[in-house]
Amino acid sequence: MRLAIFLPSFGDGGVERMLVNLAGGLARRGADVDFITRSRRSPFLDGLPAAVNLVELGAGGSLRVLAPLVHYLRAARPDFVLCGKDRAGRTALHARRLSGVDFALIMRPGTTVSERMARRSAYKRWRAFRLIRRVYRQAAAVVGNSAGVVADIMAIADLPADRMHLIRNPVVTPDLQAQAAAHCPHPWFAAGEPPVIVAVGGLRRQKGFDTLIRAFAALRETRRCRLLILGEGRLRQSLAQLAATLGVADAVAMPGFDPRPYPMVARAALFVLASRWEGSPNALTEALALGTPVVATDCPSGPREILGGGKVAPLVPVDDAPALTEAMAHALAEPGDRARRIAAASEYSVDACAARYLALLEALQEARA
Repeated sequence: MRLAIFLPSFGDGGVERMLVNLAGGLARRGADVDFITRSRRSPFLDGLPAAVNLVELGAGGSLRVLAPLVHYLRAARPDFVLCGKDRAGRTALHARRLSGVDFALIMRPGTTVSERMARRSAYKRWRAFRLIRRVYRQAAAVVGNSAGVVADIMAIADLPADRMHLIRNPVVTPDLQAQAAAHCPHPWFAAGEPPVIVAVGGLRRQKGFDTLIRAFAALRETRRCRLLILGEGRLRQSLAQLAATLGVADAVAMPGFDPRPYPMVARAALFVLASRWEGSPNALTEALALGTPVVATDCPSGPREILGGGKVAPLVPVDDAPALTEAMAHALAEPGDRARRIAAASEYSVDACAARYLALLEALQEARA
């Protein structure tokens, strides 16, 4: 059995990290794994173990990737190709037709598409859903990372239930605790400094950092604390301006993207997820695995599943700044059960997820025999 993980466009998001984690977990279980991307210029790719064969296509857009992908397929003849993004799935299907290599396609959607597209025009939604149906109906299996994502894609693509599978994100890596224990260079975590609230994610509308800053500004009226947002994106200037307008610019820091934020997350007094939508929020899961107190919005989808409907940690309505302020104040005063938080993340270990993926591949291979 040979699996190719195809992710030509490699950025700094959760999809990239999760597929690198999955590749390593499958390789440690003896699977033959090729990881196919344009180039290795990413800190996440450094995490691939030697047992994973990194294939660098060295090309530009989707059309330029096609020829080297066809060449790879004819040479390696993988049994399965797993794609984490819809555009990669379309390219893989085109390459399958051109190469004549009849691999089984596995699609791995990572977010609730209907929520992401909710603010788009009717035409753009129709076009996006049409492309999803075209790709996903040709997949041998579709793996969602939360029950909400599974239900969303099944409805959009009108797929039968037996084609859909729920496997959590491989978030909790074997070295997560060791990375968290590393030196933390940020001065806000020095002894005697005020408690730090940490949030992680791209500076874009999805992550709800504008609501978080408003909630934090209200919290600062009654409590001395600081807010550290780790991420990069096009909303940096508007978020900085919002913090200045609310009078908390000196207590809000946005130092940029950090591929390994774990020393800061582990030392935070509180981790906050303020998203408007998610698939399965990796940063929230990592914070739980590190035992950090958390507060999250009850956005579609993922937080409610991870937090046991609010039993593990507080859930608040999306875009409700006063509710978020109240939940943060309560969590800072009463952090809750650390052992329960760590246990909530156990289903998201790389080893557990790799085992489930391997079982799925074996079942699909048997069905194809």
